[in-house]
This record gives sequence, C-alpha cells and structure tokens, in this order.
Amino acid sequence: MGETTAASAGGRRLPIIEAAIEMTARNGWAAVTMGRLAEQVGVSRQTVYNEIGSKNALADAMLAHELGRFLTAVGDAFDRHGDDLVEAIHDAVRNVLELARGNLLVRAIASATHGADTELLPLLTTQADTLLAEVEAMLVARVAAYRTGLTGEQVGVLVDLVARAVLSHVIQPTGTPAGTADGLAWLASRVLEAPARKPLRYG
Repeated sequence: MGETTAASAGGRRLPIIEAAIEMTARNGWAAVTMGRLAEQVGVSRQTVYNEIGSKNALADAMLAHELGRFLTAVGDAFDRHGDDLVEAIHDAVRNVLELARGNLLVRAIASATHGADTELLPLLTTQADTLLAEVEAMLVARVAAYRTGLTGEQVGVLVDLVARAVLSHVIQPTGTPAGTADGLAWLASRVLEAPARKPLRYG
C-alpha cells in the first residue's frame, strides 16, 4: 500500500491518533487494530507501529492528544481574565464542558464507564490519577498567579473540588455547560470572598 502525500509530508502521527479516536467512538476499542488504522489513514501497518508502538501506547497517545485540547481551552480562559479569578474559572469550566459535548473520545470514555467497552476501561483507570494530577498541577499554578488570600493548601482544595466536579460533568452532564459554569464560579466566589485564615486541620 502506498503512503499518501499528506502522510509522507511528516504529519503521520496525528492522523493515526485522530483515526483511532474516531474508530473507538464508532466501533469500540476492541475494533481498533493497527491494520485497520493503517488502511483508514492510508499508510503501511509498519508506519503505524513505528509512529505509535503498542495498542496501550495508542490509548495513551489518544488521551494525551485530547487532554492537550482541554488544557488549551482552560489556559485560554485564564489568559482572558488575568485579573478576575472567578471569571477565569467560569470560562474555563464552560469551555471544557462545551468542548466535551461533541468530543468523540469523551463519548467513548462515557460508554466505557457505563460498561459498554470493558477493554478500554482498565486503560483509562490506570491513567486517571496521572491525568488528574497533571490537570490539577496546571490549575494550581494558574490560580497561584492571583491574589486569593488562600494558603497553598486551600488553593489545592479549591482546585481539587472544581476539577473533580468538572470531570464528573464531562462524563455525566446534568445541566448545560453555562449552568454548571455558573454554579462552580459561584462556589469559587464564596470561597474567595471570605477565605478561611486558619490552616487545614488534617493533612
């Protein structure tokens, strides 16, 4: 099979990852094979192995690719509201939830979480803690740039609460992105208006 001109231009990895995400959303993780990906993208099977490696590495690459998109959406919100943390949180939450609405990998993850794809779920579970830690570290760094009156530990609690709430709404939304963003921004505003001066009692 001949390589396509676009693939030969050096952008082989991204089309493979995007094809894998689409295939996973459409047919489930079990249906994703290196041969099918090669055929879909128009490259050789060996090219898929060279660019990606194992199927587990493919799952990692898919998650990393989509996480990058979500982190960019969060970063954009903070960049727009450099002097207003509540508005930054509001826009970051709304951006993430709007992006998640039509996201193929999120749809596949939601199906796996509800038992529709038992092969994909263990791979996601092993990555969950690492991904959450990466997201929270980025958020703590962004929040630290604001004058909040919170201690470092308290910032960590606020970030953890918001991040976990958003993740829950990504997988199982119960309202509109704007409505959820309003609620979490209100919660953050209450914390920021009267920050607890005492240190946390339990470590």
